[in-house]
Amino acid sequence: MNRIARVALVGLLATSALAEETIAYNIVSLQAEARREVQNDLAQASLYAEFSDPNAAQLSDKLNRALSDGLKVAKAYASVKAANGGNSVYPLYGKNNRAEGWRGRVEIRLESTDFKALAELVGKLQTNMQLGGMSFSVSPTALEKAETELIDEAVKAFRSRAEVVKRSVGGRGYKLVNMNVNTQGGGGYAPPPMMRAKVGMMRAEAMDAAPPPMEGGQSVVTVGVAGSIQIDRMD
Repeated sequence: MNRIARVALVGLLATSALAEETIAYNIVSLQAEARREVQNDLAQASLYAEFSDPNAAQLSDKLNRALSDGLKVAKAYASVKAANGGNSVYPLYGKNNRAEGWRGRVEIRLESTDFKALAELVGKLQTNMQLGGMSFSVSPTALEKAETELIDEAVKAFRSRAEVVKRSVGGRGYKLVNMNVNTQGGGGYAPPPMMRAKVGMMRAEAMDAAPPPMEGGQSVVTVGVAGSIQIDRMD
């Protein structure tokens, strides 16, 4: 390496070291969050039918008919999404561990923001199926809207804390070094949006076709902001 190249390299390293030292000077890490209770506007329900039969083919026919009939009823409700939730068949054993027949289960899963329609449909399906579970949450559309609004609130809260830190240490101002907005995932950093449903999973063995109560409750959505600021020269 010639002398000119060595001088240029030394100058570059010195500039880089100086830049790193400047960036690392008077750095303060902060975090803030904004949270809101949001009405659960999405309901999900699962219904199932179970049968036993000594003949596997006949059992499959019963299961297929139950599933087909249930989905056919659900088609009349355009605002409710219905899907096959899966099926399972397993052998039944008696004395001496001998197979004596088969038992199977089929499931239909429902999802809708139209609580009235969903409740009515569940009531109809309960005449031939059992209610396996029901849960409530915030729909993706409502969640995105809430997160967007909360991001603005969380950033304002972060800047407010930055002003407090600046005044507390006697700084003249500050510069934002970096900022992370956490809207999903989890781990050891600023809290992401969390869904804490106040109305938990409801399970019931329905004995009649009465529609279930549809009290969705609320969930808490949280947006966290974490970052670093550089305090300007102290007084």
